[in-house]
Amino acid sequence: MKASKVLNQISRRDLMKLTGTYGLSSVMMGAATLTGAVTLPTLARAVESTYDRRLSTPARYELKMGAAGFNQRNLLIERAGVLEFARDLEERTDGEIRMEFIGDNQICGQLNCLERAQLGVVDFYSASTQNSAGSAPYLNVLDYAYMFRSRADQYHFLYSPESMRLLREPLESRHGVKFLFSHAELRGLQMGASFADRPTVTTLEELFGTRNRVTGTQLGRIAMNLMNLNPTPIAWEETLDGLRQGLVDGAETWASAVAYANMSPVVSQSVDLKFFCGTEHTGMNAELFDSLEGHLQDAIMESSYLTQVHVQAANEAALVNTVGFTDPPMPGTIFAENDVRVARLGEDQIQIAREMCSPEYNPEPWAQWRERLNGWAGGADTYQEIYDIARQIPEDTLAENVEPRRWWRG
Repeated sequence: MKASKVLNQISRRDLMKLTGTYGLSSVMMGAATLTGAVTLPTLARAVESTYDRRLSTPARYELKMGAAGFNQRNLLIERAGVLEFARDLEERTDGEIRMEFIGDNQICGQLNCLERAQLGVVDFYSASTQNSAGSAPYLNVLDYAYMFRSRADQYHFLYSPESMRLLREPLESRHGVKFLFSHAELRGLQMGASFADRPTVTTLEELFGTRNRVTGTQLGRIAMNLMNLNPTPIAWEETLDGLRQGLVDGAETWASAVAYANMSPVVSQSVDLKFFCGTEHTGMNAELFDSLEGHLQDAIMESSYLTQVHVQAANEAALVNTVGFTDPPMPGTIFAENDVRVARLGEDQIQIAREMCSPEYNPEPWAQWRERLNGWAGGADTYQEIYDIARQIPEDTLAENVEPRRWWRG
């Protein structure tokens, strides 16, 4: 049985009882260790074991993690790594740090989790960089159109020591948050009811003039305007209804986001436009990090590295085996069960899109934001330098084969 269905075998009432006894964090961490057929007794034993281990020693630091819309079930669909990180950090520090996981938009949502970390309401946060860009505009640096060719390019950059200078350090100095790790996908258009009866999209022209939900990223809007995709700001929580009712034709997001957010029933086609980043990242309050003892700082970085390696492999597998982001989707996957067609555009169509909207071919619309981001990065040419780093690996490199590196060690 697929991991995404593990917790569906346990009733909500029983989950609430376990949560009331052991706390949400222990339930989620315990559940994350299980695969295959799960019964209430096996889950209860895993949760009790997790609880006993976590509370066997008094914690010096009890820290909160706010994780937007994630809960026990959807973290097994989009493998963002937040539970693996929390569990490893607790074990690595022998309980000196204890994490309280607060998901399901209970303490923060996609648009404000990073802001809550800036304010100290939460210590760690998880949300997409694009939705977080409203609170931390430097995150737009990831969103130049077609700067990355593939998910492998994205992981290669995240592991690169140059990511410190071009992403992490400007974000920390300007916005007060420390970028720890991220999942990596590329955004496409997820078409709703208005495309259900249309043939599977094969050309970019078929998308011209459609009205599509856009996230908080400013650079994503530039690309969509240049491709005549009519970016329409809609809150993430309202996107599902917008697609169902035909208020928008599509939404720019990535495949596993469609699956984990239960959007698959209203998405008819997942068009793999791969025009800019979809990066569900985890970070923390930088001032808090700086206040911790050196061995705890080291532990946070090592747990971040371990989680980045886990996410790289786990999300690649989940895209195929759980989400169904293949053409056609594998039987039993979320896309297959909801009749979501995956529309792979040919390289000729991707090249048309590239020439329409990327800074490489059409630099003028990007000039103002590029100059702004370059200034925040100390004068670096952010687009060109990240572009060049992404192309240090062969174009056909598989994402799971990208070499992991401890980026902060240079």
